[in-house]
Amino acid sequence: MLLTYSMLHHPSGTIHNVESPFPYASSTAASAFGSSDPIADAIGLLRPRTVVKVGLHAAGPWAVRFEPYPHVSLGVVARGQCWLALEGHEPVLLTEGDFYLLGNPPPYLLASELTATPRAAKPLWDTAADGAVRIGPPAEEDTYLCGGHFSFDDTNADILLDVLPPLVHVHATDPRGELLAHLSHLLVTEAETTALGSSLVLDHLAQVLFVHMLRAHADQTDRPTGWLGALNNDGIGAALRAMHAHVAHRWTLKELADISRMSRSAFAATFKTQVGTPPLEYLIQWRMSLARDALRRGTRSITELAFATGYESESAFSTAFRRVVGISPKHYRDSPGR
Repeated sequence: MLLTYSMLHHPSGTIHNVESPFPYASSTAASAFGSSDPIADAIGLLRPRTVVKVGLHAAGPWAVRFEPYPHVSLGVVARGQCWLALEGHEPVLLTEGDFYLLGNPPPYLLASELTATPRAAKPLWDTAADGAVRIGPPAEEDTYLCGGHFSFDDTNADILLDVLPPLVHVHATDPRGELLAHLSHLLVTEAETTALGSSLVLDHLAQVLFVHMLRAHADQTDRPTGWLGALNNDGIGAALRAMHAHVAHRWTLKELADISRMSRSAFAATFKTQVGTPPLEYLIQWRMSLARDALRRGTRSITELAFATGYESESAFSTAFRRVVGISPKHYRDSPGR
């Protein structure tokens, strides 16, 4: 049969279908690990825990300094404007309706004026009341920020953090701005309410907003590096989706090149340039990420994992696992605090 990998989003907005020119059948074990959506795959492994912060209402000159955060923060300027200054980077002016996402950020500043004396964020947030932090007289408020942060499972956090820049800035005028504005309106409304279930709604809204921010980043004209940016490439994106959809298939370089409609040499070079690793090494790393997660949760035996990740025997799987992780699957499974 011919497998079709559809829904390949291109910056032009068109949808492309790419067919695999070779027949094969996937095993039942593989299908349990298979998904043609690498973003959903990665977020699923990361098991994000969401914290939606109270809103910041500000008036007059102000500045707030935030300490480094090891995972992801995001926010929206619901009203007014402010500066965002990441240590070691040029300040960026955020205007009303703009969104920002910070990947593993260094210390940073949010400020009405870059010359304002900054105050530390943590003690300021400790003063929150009625779901809000306030700076200056409420009657003179001219800025309102709303946001939150995500913490991830540390075992696989690098899958995403390695391909995110310190700052993703999505302007209100961006093509995705209207959809993001609707999400931010819902987020702000829920953040200001004490209705039953609001924490659950906030958690889901923040995750939806997070995914749309990743899409916006992947769609930017200066295409990001790593697998996130490569998804928008018709050829490389098709190969990535194929590998994720059929983890247990024993992929060859020729099969992946055929899916990408490229020669083997061109495919291997382009994949490494865009994703950062050779294609078959990427596949091994992804298989081992899935295996680590399954071993930690105790959802499969080592033998089941071997076949589900494309290995002919438990010993072959164990050899690959040890090379990537540094210890055997059994030791990893049995290690306390893994």
